[in-house]
Amino acid sequence: MNFDALIDSITPETYQSLLRALELGKWADGNRLTPEQKEHVMQAIIAYGEKNLAVQERVGYIDRGSKDEGEMCDDSAPPEQPVKFLQ
Repeated sequence: MNFDALIDSITPETYQSLLRALELGKWADGNRLTPEQKEHVMQAIIAYGEKNLAVQERVGYIDRGSKDEGEMCDDSAPPEQPVKFLQ
């Protein structure tokens, strides 16, 4: 079975199980994931998300928000001022 066929065969329940195993670092039966298994599970989770989930639901999504037209950045820091050295 190739990688794409494997990803297509993942059900939402399997995806949740893989996600949980990666979060905990162990399978449902209590056995720890090996580094190689972690890598494969991460690849499967990411690939499944790319094919089946909305952007906001994918692993690693960061909501950067949006600004209305003309709205300035929310920067409450005072404006920069030059440093003056006294002699």
